[in-house]
Amino acid sequence: MEKIVILTGAGISAESGLGTFRDEDGLWAQHRIEDVATPEGFARDPALVHAFYNARRVQAAEAQPNAAHKALARLQLDFRGDVVIVTQNVDGLHEAGGAQNVIHMHGTLAGALCAACDHRWHSPPEMAVGEPCPACNAPTARPDVVWFGEMPYHMDAIYDHLADATLFAAIGTSGQVYPAAAFVHEARMSGAQTVELNLAPSNGASSFDDVILGPASETVPLWVEGILESI
Repeated sequence: MEKIVILTGAGISAESGLGTFRDEDGLWAQHRIEDVATPEGFARDPALVHAFYNARRVQAAEAQPNAAHKALARLQLDFRGDVVIVTQNVDGLHEAGGAQNVIHMHGTLAGALCAACDHRWHSPPEMAVGEPCPACNAPTARPDVVWFGEMPYHMDAIYDHLADATLFAAIGTSGQVYPAAAFVHEARMSGAQTVELNLAPSNGASSFDDVILGPASETVPLWVEGILESI
């Protein structure tokens, strides 16, 4: 059976109003990554980190899925084989667009995590310093988001999917963040065809068989349409 594995990054959500690390304005431009997206930053100033992710949570709640998110959901529904979506994004726009069983390798803004016992639960709209864990009552709640220096989630499952892929697509990714930047090599070793869809070529664009450039809301629906017309 054919299997399409799709990796999505910040570029697919940018047209929904959610900024990327490299935007010249927006939330990320106001803070150093070391201060708001590392375990060390959280240990130094948990109030700052909670405020940052509370703001991101508000932004994500107000955002709407765009044509690219909806097209991937359509691909999952209509493709005869399997379509696995792996995302680096912590928003819920894939699910809002209709996608199923999305693998969130960097966690999700909708989740909370206890730094003491690893219990997970649904995050409230705002989190605060000292918020207790509902399982162990330790005052160590944090966003359930993978920070720099931490291991992404679901890696064994992702590598299993890449080993079975007949087509691997990276959409809106920078090609700078590992281990995701190496997924194309894993897929190629398993014999998969590879394609990058991006606003501009990523750092790893030369590793793909095909590169399609343009806004995700335009390129992804056309790409999906081409796949579905070929079956």
